[in-house]
Amino acid sequence: MHKDKWIEKLELMPHPEGGYYKETFKSNQTLSDNNAIYTSIYFLLEKHNISHFHRIESDEVWYYHAGQSLTVHMIHPDGQYEKVKVGPNVETGDVLQAIVPKGTIFASTVEGENDYALVGCMCAPGFQFEKFELFTQAELIKLYPQHEDIIRKYAFEVIH
Repeated sequence: MHKDKWIEKLELMPHPEGGYYKETFKSNQTLSDNNAIYTSIYFLLEKHNISHFHRIESDEVWYYHAGQSLTVHMIHPDGQYEKVKVGPNVETGDVLQAIVPKGTIFASTVEGENDYALVGCMCAPGFQFEKFELFTQAELIKLYPQHEDIIRKYAFEVIH
């Protein structure tokens, strides 16, 4: 199916970090701070509409659904860079599901020939926009100068 059909059929809307999303599940059970135990979304990225570097206070599990492989770029709190490809090509190194540990700064991209990737993302504890941090290139380069090239590719120059 074409990406525009996915966006229409799943009723996806633009996400501030890039791409499109829709919350599909939110646990009725809450933690002591009234946050849901988990939340889950559909998330669609286009080749030229990437998910820019950001951080959340939850573990986030990614699940491949359709389209091209999606590359998750992670800068762990200790400064280590890691990249994981979530997609259908397990014979060449893709995984069908992957985790971004809480507190990790991450971005994601579609780098193949197809123009989109559709994944699901589940956060535990549940995702909250109030605890969502977007980063500028300058902020990240100051923290992780060894990753300047990747930061310049996948972080906003300025946040609008």
